[in-house]
Amino acid sequence: MFRPLFVFIGARYTRAKRRNHFVSFISLTSMIGLALGVIVMIVVLSVMNGFDHEMRTRVLGMVPHATIESSKPINDWQALAAKVKQNPAVLEVAPYTQMQGLVTNNGKVQKMLLNGVDPAEERKVTIIDRFIKQGSLDDLTPGSFGIMLGDNAANKLGVKVGDKVTFVTPEVSVTPAGMFPRMKRFTVTGIFHVGAGEIDGYLGLTNIDDLARLHRWQPDQVQGVRLKFADLFEAPRVAWEISQNLGDQDYYARDWTRTHGNLYQAIGMEKSMIGLLLLLIVAVAAFNIISTLVMVVNDKRGDIAILRTLGSTPGQIMRIFMVQGTVIGVIGTLVGAILGMLAALNVSAAIALLEKIIGHKFLNPDVYFIDYLPSQLMANDVFMVCGAALVLSFLATLYPAWRAARTQPAEALRYE
Repeated sequence: MFRPLFVFIGARYTRAKRRNHFVSFISLTSMIGLALGVIVMIVVLSVMNGFDHEMRTRVLGMVPHATIESSKPINDWQALAAKVKQNPAVLEVAPYTQMQGLVTNNGKVQKMLLNGVDPAEERKVTIIDRFIKQGSLDDLTPGSFGIMLGDNAANKLGVKVGDKVTFVTPEVSVTPAGMFPRMKRFTVTGIFHVGAGEIDGYLGLTNIDDLARLHRWQPDQVQGVRLKFADLFEAPRVAWEISQNLGDQDYYARDWTRTHGNLYQAIGMEKSMIGLLLLLIVAVAAFNIISTLVMVVNDKRGDIAILRTLGSTPGQIMRIFMVQGTVIGVIGTLVGAILGMLAALNVSAAIALLEKIIGHKFLNPDVYFIDYLPSQLMANDVFMVCGAALVLSFLATLYPAWRAARTQPAEALRYE
């Protein structure tokens, strides 16, 4: 097969055994360094994509995209829901009531955000059914005062399905004997595990009618309605517009950006900053090619002089060494891309296995929002990393190749 002369010689220089073994060693380390840089970039970007994906699907699948609330109990939430669903951006609407307090059991105390839900309606706006380990959402029947806890909260309280816990409200009851905190016994009917420490440790679910009674409201009164959007990024704008169009009543909107927006923005910013920092690692590895080619040019001065006397132009000499450096960059990038994709696809399982072996949890749910290391490999990131590595490798060949093209035959052969 026909190949241009500069491609043939450049490829031959790449695979030839050099007299200077140190040059060969530097060439190999440049290739390995480039491959390692590509591997690290692909793995880290995949992990950041995993956190972004888990934030969207798990966390934002559990917390409300937006809520419409009132300063007083809402009597007819169905009519409110009908008005809200007139906006085409809203997919589903469900009622809810919340109360903060403490859950106690045998001297153990855990703070809790108790969410009153209608099981039939709640399934329309959350993905809780995917994460229930024991029990069912349908067990939260009116009047049963059942409670569903996250597994972290259940472990801290030392309870399982069927056990009794006491919910202590922030309100007090005035009796002839004095003021006492209001308390209510609940039966644990289910346990769920979302994988987000804040949800698994501090969120409880109960029937919306039972929580209304705890608020001393009528059973059909609710605090507000939660909204599910097709595009959650529209939630801030659309929820505000809906609240403004509901008339004279004292309605106001809240959305997920107020509760979890900072975390989501932090993930996006960290991905950009970490990607930029890791790109510098790839740049260092790529520019090691410069030192490799400079030494190769010095090692091949005699060969360059002979090629020039045989009629090779400076442009051909320059392309020879550009080919050699580009081959190093291509091999290093391809090896790094293959190993990086394999590592990104298996990093979650590998970390889980390591945690099991050493008995230590790297992402403590009390500290981190997600208690495991997610990873999502995206083709765009792989192409971006490989493209950046190839471009940097190519740019690194220009100066050494230019120096080789300026070699004067008489000067190079003087001491040969």
